[in-house]
Amino acid sequence: MNKKTEVFSKIKGGLIVSCQALDNEPLYSSYIMSRMAYAAQLGGACGIRANSPEDIIKIKETVDLPVIGLYKNNFNDSEVYITPTEECVDALIESKPDIIAIDATNRLRPFGITLDEFFKKIRSKYPDMIFMGDCSCLEDGIHAEELGFDLVGTTLCGYTKDTQDTELPNISLMKQLTSTLKIPVIAEGGIWSPEELKAAIDSGVHAAVVGTAITRPMEITKRFVNAIKV
Repeated sequence: MNKKTEVFSKIKGGLIVSCQALDNEPLYSSYIMSRMAYAAQLGGACGIRANSPEDIIKIKETVDLPVIGLYKNNFNDSEVYITPTEECVDALIESKPDIIAIDATNRLRPFGITLDEFFKKIRSKYPDMIFMGDCSCLEDGIHAEELGFDLVGTTLCGYTKDTQDTELPNISLMKQLTSTLKIPVIAEGGIWSPEELKAAIDSGVHAAVVGTAITRPMEITKRFVNAIKV
């Protein structure tokens, strides 16, 4: 069994928990994210999605689950922030995630680089790495498969100008992608309840990611508080 087959087998039909905190959030800490990941593992998660080499290293020291790694970086000349540059990929490779997630929308990367230019170079540089394309729509997914991504996610639906008003989770998009593509599809974005998670899995996706609803207590608290505001 090769690495890709093994990783895909481990996450099939399961819940991947996104353990992320940005530097302006209360739980920002590689140690805290590693404990979040450990709690997720004990709860039955099949994988972890994590941001930054530092967090990935700490999480992989703590849990024995496949890790989808990404590296969020903001640039003034681009809307792309999920692993936007070659340097971000290089840094992630050093932390040894099982999968690397990259923005796979048609938006220009920093310095005016297209997705096609960017991914061709990255794939050539790291031919054995498993790459996940974070998509916003069906067209993104189709193009990502054509470029050679190993799997795609619905991660960026609702987070681009063309999809910003989309109701999440977008079960319809999940069904469209799974019925169109040959590569695995990961459901991600806006899954807040076990019922929504079940609906996502039932759409035919390979696995599903839940983040905020599990690992961001400030946002969870806000939802409860807003429910009782007069």
